[in-house]
Amino acid sequence: MNILVVDVGGTHIKVLATGRKEPIKIPSGPKTTARTMVDRVKEAIDGWTYAAVSIGYPGAVLHGKPVSEPRHLGGGWVGFNFKRAFGCPVTVINDAAMQALGSYKGGRMLFLGLGTGLGSALIIDGVLEPMELAHLPYKHGRTFEEYVGIDALERLGRKKWTRNVYDVVARLREALQADYVVLGGGNSKRLVELPPRTFLGDNQNAREGGFRLWRPPIARTRALAGVRGSSRAAEIAPR
Repeated sequence: MNILVVDVGGTHIKVLATGRKEPIKIPSGPKTTARTMVDRVKEAIDGWTYAAVSIGYPGAVLHGKPVSEPRHLGGGWVGFNFKRAFGCPVTVINDAAMQALGSYKGGRMLFLGLGTGLGSALIIDGVLEPMELAHLPYKHGRTFEEYVGIDALERLGRKKWTRNVYDVVARLREALQADYVVLGGGNSKRLVELPPRTFLGDNQNAREGGFRLWRPPIARTRALAGVRGSSRAAEIAPR
């Protein structure tokens, strides 16, 4: 069936549907509410046909619903009826989890999204676990996000920010025993070199994750699992 994938970010909303090659980019920001997002998306895709919607949401999601308002957007997301607004079935998932879903190649993978904030998700042998690592304490009374988010990049400069990214990646990879790390988000491209056992994701992976959400359970499990077992992770990780 035709799937509409909506990847909501702090500066842009990217929209793609089955059969479309290039996403539409819609500006977003502190005044972007859930209602505003839906209205702008429907206006931008006027004439498109779709049977279901996947929404990548920049915040905590539980049982397919936002449970906290996004830090970098307007309000009205918690409790919003997306199914009624779009007129079809809707699945909401954390945006980092959606990109992780599309990036996964097997084994134990940690995904970190370096965008406006810090997104995170872990997949172990095909089982996805969205995470909220961004606001855990890191050092000097500040959180991980405060050292690797976009505000940190502007406050500290690229050189210090890069050192922080290397340290955060190493700490989280070791703590979560990941075979490899995939970095996504717009700011990941600012890294001249990548940390060890770390690979650069692609924004297209978020859209792929959105499509995978609507695959039949068996097909989705096979697609996610790839070659099962962490012993093969080095062979199947992106290069």
